[in-house]
Amino acid sequence: MTTFDDREKAFEAKFARDEEMMFRVHARRNRLLGIWAAERMGLDAAETEAYAKSVVQADFEEAGDEDVIRKLLGDLVSAGIETDEAEIRAAMEAKQIDARRQLMGEA
Repeated sequence: MTTFDDREKAFEAKFARDEEMMFRVHARRNRLLGIWAAERMGLDAAETEAYAKSVVQADFEEAGDEDVIRKLLGDLVSAGIETDEAEIRAAMEAKQIDARRQLMGEA
C-alpha cells in the first residue's frame, strides 16, 4: 500500500506544480500584454507598469480570457488605437509563448 500512497502523493504534487506554473504563465502573459498595449498607447514607464498591473488584475474578474480581452480592446479603442479582437487574441497567443519561455528560463 505504501507504493500506491507514494504514487498518489507524487501525482498530487505534480498536479499542484502544474497548476501553479499555469497560473504564473497566465499572470506573466497578462503583464506582457499590458506592456504591449501601453506601448501602443504611448504611455511612459510609470504608466506602463501601472497599466500592466491593471491588466493582470482584470483577469480575476471572471474565468477565462474574455475579461482581459474586453479591457484591452476598450482601453485601446478609447485611446484612439485602431485594433480588433483578433489582433488582441494574436498578441495574447504570442505573449503566452513569451511568458512560458521566460518562466522556463527562470526554473
